[in-house]
Order: sequence, then C-alpha cells, then structure tokens
Amino acid sequence: MLAPIAWRTPPRHYGPWEAVTSLLTEGLVERGIDVTLFATQDSVTRARLEAVCPTGYEEDRSLDAKVMESLHISHCFEQARRFDLIHNHFDFLPLSYSALVDTPVVTTIHGFSSSKILPVYQKYDGRVHYVAISNADRHPTLSYAATIYHGIDLSLFSFEPASGDYLLFLGRIHPDKGAREAIEIAKRTQRPLVVAGIIQDRDYFRSYVEPALDGDRIRFVGSVGPRERDRLLGGAFCLLHPISFEEPFGLSVVEAMACGTPVVAFRRGSMPEVIEHGVTGFLTTSVDDAVQAVARVSELDRKQCRSHVERRFSVDRMVDDYVRVYRQITGRES
Repeated sequence: MLAPIAWRTPPRHYGPWEAVTSLLTEGLVERGIDVTLFATQDSVTRARLEAVCPTGYEEDRSLDAKVMESLHISHCFEQARRFDLIHNHFDFLPLSYSALVDTPVVTTIHGFSSSKILPVYQKYDGRVHYVAISNADRHPTLSYAATIYHGIDLSLFSFEPASGDYLLFLGRIHPDKGAREAIEIAKRTQRPLVVAGIIQDRDYFRSYVEPALDGDRIRFVGSVGPRERDRLLGGAFCLLHPISFEEPFGLSVVEAMACGTPVVAFRRGSMPEVIEHGVTGFLTTSVDDAVQAVARVSELDRKQCRSHVERRFSVDRMVDDYVRVYRQITGRES
C-alpha cells in the first residue's frame, strides 16, 4: 500500500488521501491479509511499515517534498517482487515506475488536480488498473477496473439526534471549496457559521474570509482533529458545501451525514451520488438556492442521514469492494 507522504497516515487532522489509505490498510489487516504500508516513519498501523520520510513534508517544511517523494516511491517499487500487488494512492508519479516492474499496480485516482497530469494516466492506461472514487470523476479517455466510493469508520462519528443552530463549513480554505459562498449563505439566513479547515490559499482567506470573522456570528477555528471534528459536525444545523469545482467525492459530506447532519451542497461533481436530495440534504445550484434550502433543513430526518451512510459508505463496504478488485487482478477470484 503506497500512501501519500504530505501528512502522516492516518493524518492528525487534515489529509483525506492518507485517511482513506489508513482505513483500507487497517481493514485489510483485520481480515488477515498481509499488508506492507509505505508511508511516513511516524505513521500508525498494524501493517508492516516501510518508511524513508520521517514525517509528512507538510508538517515539517524543512523536508524537500520532491526529494522525499522520489525516495519514498522508489523504496516501494524497488521491492516490487515481494508483493502480489501494489496499490498506489500517491497520484500520477508512481505510474512512471509501473512499466519497470512485473507486479500489478492498482491506482486509486483521488481526483485530477489539473488536466496537465492526464497524459501520464493516459500513457499507463491498460498497464495500471484504475479505480475511480465516483462515477462523476471518471475521465472519458481512461478505462477503469471499478468505481469504489470511500468508506469511513462510523465509530469515529457520533450520531446526534438534535442539531444546534450554527452552520458549518469544513474543508480547505480555497476558492474551489466555497468558504466565501458559505459566509454569504450564513449572513442571508441569519445563522451563525463556524469555518474549519486548513488555509490552502492565503490570499483568498485574507480577501474573503478574514474580513467577515467577528468571533461570534462567524468564527474560524482552523484545522480540527477527530474529536473536535466529531463535535462540530454533530452539533451543526447543517453542513454547507458550496463548491465551485467538480468534487471527486467529498469526505466531509459523508462524515456530516454520519453524525446525522444534513448537507446543503452545490450540485457539482459527485454530489448527486453522495447526497440523497430531499432526504439527507439538498442539492442546489446557487447561493440563492442554498439560502432557500437551509430554510428547509429542519424538514429532514437526521436518522435518515446516519442510516444512509451506514448503508453506502461504511469502511467494511469499501474494503469488500477493493478485495474484489484485487482478486480479479491477481486471478484469485475465490
């Protein structure tokens, strides 16, 4: 299992790719499968850990990201003969090693950061087995072994039958994720807003988020760890997800629903696959539309939000789906 190394696996706070890699790794170990995890040295796992990078390069800026990535990926592929299969969660760079080894490679495509990386995926299409994380994120020029939705550890998300009065934005502070729009929605619905997440675009934060913060009606709490995330999600009236890009999946959306909290999201990317409109939240097309949807959130049953996640987005279901793909690729169907 080849994890990203921007953050520890599992992450202390932010790190969605590392979080999914950890959940899958631990789920496979639980089933008695022999797994070697290539991740940072401070990663926590019951699998066999192989590591050359001491910690995530986003957590220790003295580390050179490209140097660490090169050492990390080569460390895995130089041992390829040891494994029946390599599962890459590290984006496109490891694909350039795949033709140098005989070991089959599965790559979960966690989203396309840019169209500029597409030629790498196209070159190795057919040699590497691609898994999409939503049907919306499938690229028409690529072939896929499967679409496998992320799963979450439901024990980390407490169901809250009664909501608080505040709205919640939980995600990267970046134009793609829509913190600016969330602030506008909160103001127009006259509800408090909590903004949580890493600041990925400082200019955007300074221009559109910071001026609105008053410490009372609109608060910024930064990136939050598992306990605080659980508390914030469970206590929210609803989660706002007014994205301006084609969201590949949206872990925070599933996490909110696991706590019983409905989601008001813009209808882009995977959102129609993740949210059941009118049951677990509302799919909207604009700020005006979202304002109207927030007014209807109290009509929704929070128990339905939780059961929706239990049925469709459990970690056990995710592990089942990946084991099925592994067996198909290695010829071990039984």
